[in-house]
Amino acid sequence: MRPDPSGPPRPEPARARRRRRSVVGAGAGAGAGAGAGAVGAVVVRAEDAPGPTLVLRLDHLPVGALALGSELARLRHALAGTPYAGLNKIALYGPAATPGLDLDYRFVQALPGGAFDFRAGCGHSLLACVVADGRPGPVTVRAVTTGDTVLCEPEPGPHGADTYTLSFLTAPTAPGTLPTGRPVDVLRGVPVSLVRYGNPYVFVDARHLPPDDAALHDRLLALRAEAARVLGHPPHSALPKIAAFTAGPGGLSVRALTVGGWHPRLALTGAAALAAAGALDGTVVPAPTGPVRTPGGTVTVSAAPDRVRVHHKRAKVLGRLELPWRIHATA
Repeated sequence: MRPDPSGPPRPEPARARRRRRSVVGAGAGAGAGAGAGAVGAVVVRAEDAPGPTLVLRLDHLPVGALALGSELARLRHALAGTPYAGLNKIALYGPAATPGLDLDYRFVQALPGGAFDFRAGCGHSLLACVVADGRPGPVTVRAVTTGDTVLCEPEPGPHGADTYTLSFLTAPTAPGTLPTGRPVDVLRGVPVSLVRYGNPYVFVDARHLPPDDAALHDRLLALRAEAARVLGHPPHSALPKIAAFTAGPGGLSVRALTVGGWHPRLALTGAAALAAAGALDGTVVPAPTGPVRTPGGTVTVSAAPDRVRVHHKRAKVLGRLELPWRIHATA
C-alpha cells in the first residue's frame, strides 16, 4: 500500500497493534476510555449510505481541533489495521451553540488522493451523529457546513425501532433554493435544474442522456463539472452532486453519483433536494407522488410549505474506537 503523502509516515508495527486493540465493545461511551492524546470515536453506518461515518464529539477535543486536513489525515491514517481503514466520511458534533437546538454538526468528505472537502453536507452522517449521541426523542441539529436545521424524529409504527424521519426546516420556496434564480438551466445543451437544498444538486431527465452505464456515468460527470463552474465550486470538489431521473406511470426512478462512483440508492440530502425541486414550479423534476425507486430500493420523501421530509431512515453503531489525537503547539 502506498503511503498517503498528506498523512504522517507509516506507523511502526507496535503502534498498529495498539490501534487494533483500541476497538472497544459497543457498550462503552463515545469518549469512554480515551486517555491523554487519544479521542473516542464511534463508527456508524446509515442504511442506504455508500459507507460508514467516523463520528467524533468536538467537546471532547481542544477548541479548533480537526479543522485542518493534516489533522484529519492523521485520524484516517490511525484507522489502518481496523475494519474501517477505507472510511471516507467524518462527522464532528457537539452541543448546539444556538438556544432551542440540540446539536451542532460539521461534515468532512475525504476525497480520492488524500484531500478533504469541507463544504459538502451529508444527511446520513448527520443521522449518524444523532445515533452515536444516543439521546431519546426528537433531536434538532444545525448542520454548520451547509446552514441547514434538521429535525430528527423517531418514527412510531411498523418500520422498526431506531427509524427516523428527518425534516429539513427550510421552505422549498426559500430564497437560494434555485442558486441561479432559474428553474431550468441549459448545460452542454441539456436542460437541468440546479437546486441548493441540503447540498447543491443537478437534476437531469434521463431522456437526454445515453442509456449505456459507462456513457451515462461520463456524461453525468461532464454535466457536474460544468455545473461546478457555473456555481463557483472547484473542479475537483465533491459539489455539486448530480442525479438522473426517469418519470413514468409508476413514479420517479433515480440514479445518482457519489464520490468515487454510483450511489447505491440516493443520498439523504439528494432525496431532500429532489423533493424540494419537485415542489417548485418550472423545474425539470416532477413532484414525487410515492416512493422514489433507486437501484438499491425505494426512498420516501414528502414536501410541505415549510419543510421537506425524508422518511424511514435508519443507522446503527458498528464499533467504538480510541484514536490517537495530536495537539499541535504554536509559538
